[in-house]
Amino acid sequence: MKIRLVIYNIHKCIGGIDRRYDLPRIVEVINYYRPDMVLLQEVVRYSRSSANVRQVDVLGEAIGLNHRLWVANVKARTGHGYGNAILSRWPLLDSDNIDLTIGPKKRRGALHARARVLLDDNAPGEARSRTLHLFNLHLGLSGIERRMQLKKMLGHSTFARIAHDTPTLVAGDLNDMWGTLGRQVMHPAGFFGTGRMPRTFPAYAPVRPLDSLYVRGALEIDSLLPSRLSLARQASDHLPLIADLRLV
Repeated sequence: MKIRLVIYNIHKCIGGIDRRYDLPRIVEVINYYRPDMVLLQEVVRYSRSSANVRQVDVLGEAIGLNHRLWVANVKARTGHGYGNAILSRWPLLDSDNIDLTIGPKKRRGALHARARVLLDDNAPGEARSRTLHLFNLHLGLSGIERRMQLKKMLGHSTFARIAHDTPTLVAGDLNDMWGTLGRQVMHPAGFFGTGRMPRTFPAYAPVRPLDSLYVRGALEIDSLLPSRLSLARQASDHLPLIADLRLV
């Protein structure tokens, strides 16, 4: 069973260069890849073009993913806040937001959901399904902080209840400046990445692998690549990562 996943810090739908709010171009970038699931960071509470309508719902409708979660981690000056979101073509169950805040640092979190992936979408009443656990993260700016946050998530009761062979992915904006979190934290916990992580920041000329994906259990990464679309270099300050995964 193949799954296409997009991992994307959308920077509140504000361009990294022109600083212009443009939700439709974020949608255009994501829709180009026709994903089954999307993990987003820096999603604000309300869309500027639709008063009192959540930005995640506007994005979900435009992308065509009906199952979605959003939790605010950071309070913005407007009071609306922003945080992480998960969008999926399959039902999202047992959601939880794990607080990863360290001391006086900016609030951070890991949004967790258990997805029921239908192995045959053409016969939903009879189709077999598989469980897939997703953890969508946005980590801090300090190397020590990031390691502490990952270890805090790995030690949380939500994570501890997941069997080692259950398909599980951890992804998002890990702010992994030097690409070392895999070797230092994730590999010892039984997770695998793709070796050298793709560079995604800054979007207009990426030099840092800030965004990452790790998998464990009956789940494999067939490919993990940053977007090459010219529009993606304008739409946010991060490039999205496009992952092709396989349930085994």
